[in-house]
Amino acid sequence: MAFDERQRPGVPSLPLRLLFLIVLSVLAVASGGGPAAAQIGLPQVPGLPSPVLPSPRLPIDRGTLDGLARDRLEQALQAPSRLRGLIRRSDGALEADPAGWPVVRGEVVAVDLSPQGRERALAEGFSILREERLEALDLTTVVMAPPRGLSLRRGVARLRELDPDGSYAFNHVHTSAGEIGEAGPASLPLATSPPVQRGAGRIGLIDTGVDARHPALAGGRVIQRGFAGEARAAAHGTAVASLLVGRAAPFSGASPGADLYAADVYGGSSAGGSSTGLAQALAWMVENAVPVVNISLIGPRNAVVEAAVRRAGARGVVVVAAVGNDGPAAAPLYPAAYPDVVGVTAVNARGRVLPEAGRGPQVDLAAPGADMAAAGPGGGYVSVRGSSFAAPLVAGLLARRMPRPGRAGATSAMIAVAGTAIDAGARGPDPVYGRGVVASDLRVAPSAVGARGRLTR
Repeated sequence: MAFDERQRPGVPSLPLRLLFLIVLSVLAVASGGGPAAAQIGLPQVPGLPSPVLPSPRLPIDRGTLDGLARDRLEQALQAPSRLRGLIRRSDGALEADPAGWPVVRGEVVAVDLSPQGRERALAEGFSILREERLEALDLTTVVMAPPRGLSLRRGVARLRELDPDGSYAFNHVHTSAGEIGEAGPASLPLATSPPVQRGAGRIGLIDTGVDARHPALAGGRVIQRGFAGEARAAAHGTAVASLLVGRAAPFSGASPGADLYAADVYGGSSAGGSSTGLAQALAWMVENAVPVVNISLIGPRNAVVEAAVRRAGARGVVVVAAVGNDGPAAAPLYPAAYPDVVGVTAVNARGRVLPEAGRGPQVDLAAPGADMAAAGPGGGYVSVRGSSFAAPLVAGLLARRMPRPGRAGATSAMIAVAGTAIDAGARGPDPVYGRGVVASDLRVAPSAVGARGRLTR
């Protein structure tokens, strides 16, 4: 798929991840190497040697399956049935694509539909349900319905036959990439949040709605908007938000005091989490000059989301996403697997990768994601587990070093964060831990805040 990226003349449009690695290669050769060069997998650049340097090590496993908990493996194997259950509970709002992923019933989305494509679709009997121009991303989406009697699956295929140069996709629905412990009363009194200076940077969240009244968030500034109806606070988004910007001693997120732009793409809707909703939310982030956006959601590859992510990246926005918890043999999940996204996996308190975490080249960094507390219902705290809760720690570290969007600033921030990574798998970058573990000091133990509850899906 070709993208019409707006850029300065003579400046090539490279995926941010590739640009980041190339810059690291040059820096490593120029300086003789260092911690960042040792930790990051340096690509082979024509005319430049690829240095092999020692790196700090952690005394943990090498990504084997030794010690995997049976319930976690069983949970990973239940992912397809979980998706089927989501479709069943939608009261007809969702159906399955050919691979079994939930999609909004009866909706085909065209990306930057050409006049010829529009003419052919209308002539074939497709109807236009809605059309939206996302100026911040220079992106137009057209949502169409197939003619009566034509299934959605066949409708997508037919549009691709009619317009081979066009880009057509299902309106996939994304789900959370983590789980939260059952809520319970905190055994410790909640401390009063210290004064927070507003304007200490900004960070974005695309998830469920956020309970901005929670003590961990009440001292900061939360700007919230709904993209599937009115924004509605929910446990997942609130927990992730607290790990981004929370501050209520002894609890702290990765970037306390930063302004949080929270996009609720669910809103209580059965069709919440749609690809078109994610694209709208990313456009809102670009409009508000949010430099780093966390997405702790997963789904399949989708042309709408891919275009939105790529164009946000071209405008200097860093997207950080969870790699998912569908097991080590699962196919790469998105948006973490897009080239322009920083994919994050999760480790436990001992620095070992979670057995249910996704693996593959999409894993860029690892961070704490279990044996950890986050904001919960009723002003208390809960135990959390999953890559959903590792991603915001990485996003927060990047946001500290990136006050505004910009490709140069994004590359610099990623180099700085990656330079702190501790190698934890096979030497150098690997598909289990990526370039290593960061943010180990940001894990707040559940006992420190009186978190209660058992882990549930």
